Amino acid sequence: MTQTPVEVSEALFAKLREKFTDAQLVELTATLAWENYRARFDHALGVEAEGFAKGSYCAMPARGASKSRSAAP
Repeated sequence: MTQTPVEVSEALFAKLREKFTDAQLVELTATLAWENYRARFDHALGVEAEGFAKGSYCAMPARGASKSRSAAP
């Protein structure tokens, strides 16, 4: 979606439909479009990163970490 012109193949959508519902695909597409808009807007106006997230990353939860533990009596 970030290329111009936007070309999203049916093969890609078919793979995405294996994992996401139509509603989730709409939300994912809207989020990507919004971030693409923001990046192009910032670039056009010369807005630079402030460095707030320098060295930061989004940690993914470990597999199996969501299993609930039984409460102690």
